[in-house]
Amino acid sequence: MTVNTVLTSPMTSSNSMSSGYCSLDDECEDFSFFTAKTSFFFKPRPAPKNETKEEEARGTKDLSEEEVRTRIKAYNAQVTENGMKLASDGSYTGFIKVHLRLSRPVTVPAVDLSGSEGGHNRAPSEDQEGTDCEQSENRTSFYIPRECVKQLHISSLTTTREVIQGLLTKFMVLDNPRKFALYRQTHRDGQDLFQKLPLPERPLLLRLIAGPDPQQLSFVLKENETGEVEWHAFSVPELQNFLVILEKEEAERVRAVEQKYAMYRQKLQQALQQHDP
Repeated sequence: MTVNTVLTSPMTSSNSMSSGYCSLDDECEDFSFFTAKTSFFFKPRPAPKNETKEEEARGTKDLSEEEVRTRIKAYNAQVTENGMKLASDGSYTGFIKVHLRLSRPVTVPAVDLSGSEGGHNRAPSEDQEGTDCEQSENRTSFYIPRECVKQLHISSLTTTREVIQGLLTKFMVLDNPRKFALYRQTHRDGQDLFQKLPLPERPLLLRLIAGPDPQQLSFVLKENETGEVEWHAFSVPELQNFLVILEKEEAERVRAVEQKYAMYRQKLQQALQQHDP
């Protein structure tokens, strides 16, 4: 599923969602390369504070006007549509595709029987705190299909922060933007490698440098794993869903353990019967 969107400042497009059940097992990501999977409750190695601050302030180095012109010409020669356009002020516009791979439900406005939405239809700002119980009554949780792909029309000045905010707005996601992160995905030696993008980074610049080949670079929106689970950032419906999931997983673990020791007990009893005179 691919959805086109123009993202300069405002964005307009159609969107779709489906409800579903979410497992707690998901891929863990931090800003270093990885290929492994882990649990929702993982604890990656903490990064030094100064390293995190440097990452936030660091972005890809700008290209010269001549380099931009040359790369845009080479880029457009490799595509048949959705090429990049250079503006008179030196900026340029183009398209990127973002794969939405969210393992957990997102919070969206509830829809009543008349079809009107309850609550606001925009994502909260990063400074907005968690919602209270009264607000949660007008909200519901949905599971965005993992194969959902959204195509964005952005400029060379659009940042990672703006891309995340725009995606949440168009999908009417009410969760705090800090719960999400944009990752660059590359394919190397038969493995998919992910790296978290700093918020000031400009995705279209990365697209121009890498070229149009998705094997060289693609963008993925995932949960922002910081090492500590920030429970206050989740809405009441999400927390309730997590409790349901934990109860189901706990029941499955208990049943598996009971079956395991029941089999051992049966074998021991059979062995004892064979030794009886």
